[in-house]
Amino acid sequence: MPRSRNTFSSWRRALAQRAVHAVWAWAQRTGSVTAERPGRLRFGAMGTGTRLAFPLGTVFGEPWIHLGAHCIIGEQVTLTAGLMPDLDLGPHPILRIGDGVVLGRGSHVIADTTVTIGSDCYFGPYVYVTSTNHSYDDPRQPIGKQWPRMEPVEIGSGCWIGTGAVILPGARIGRNVVVAAGAVVRGEVPDHAVVAGAPARVVRRWTPEDGWQPPLRTPAPVPIPDGVTPEQLLALSDLDDEAVSRLAELDAEA
Repeated sequence: MPRSRNTFSSWRRALAQRAVHAVWAWAQRTGSVTAERPGRLRFGAMGTGTRLAFPLGTVFGEPWIHLGAHCIIGEQVTLTAGLMPDLDLGPHPILRIGDGVVLGRGSHVIADTTVTIGSDCYFGPYVYVTSTNHSYDDPRQPIGKQWPRMEPVEIGSGCWIGTGAVILPGARIGRNVVVAAGAVVRGEVPDHAVVAGAPARVVRRWTPEDGWQPPLRTPAPVPIPDGVTPEQLLALSDLDDEAVSRLAELDAEA
């Protein structure tokens, strides 16, 4: 025999679920941090249109953190300047993030000394950037009690940092660099390169003389022509291979 359904109980659960979702959406909107609504946080600079999503990660040393305009800082992202809260770090910013930067959910940027992230960089979730590393010189002392080593980190503009990548102290990453998911980067990376592995190494690079080497395995994406409507794009998505081939022939003839 099928169990009898308690309609009233199901209705109450559905109503409670909708209420919880509505309250959480309200909390996300209200708890997010912007230049107009900074809450308890007082960043050294925060550009127009920048938003830190709620719930926040660990944030301290805000006076020495400068955020550019139109940045998206995902949920649970940690941003810190200095080894611990309430330190006087001097007159200059420690962590600088340019305009249009996206930091994916759960990422960490730990700036115990200078960390600079250029404009229009996109970070996947759970990326870890740090200017500090543990030292282990003294074999008699626990590693956690030995004074750490610090080196500045610089990430050029236009980079894409894949999910779970780790950027170590002293890394200097050029412009328009792709860091593969899970890569561990140290040292210098040239402009227009793709790096992967642990430790990361250059697996592809672009130069004006040779283009991409090794050559790209897929053709570069073609921008959508001006004036194409969403309805036209939907119609194209319904075409079969034969129709697409015929359209290509007609385009070549034209």
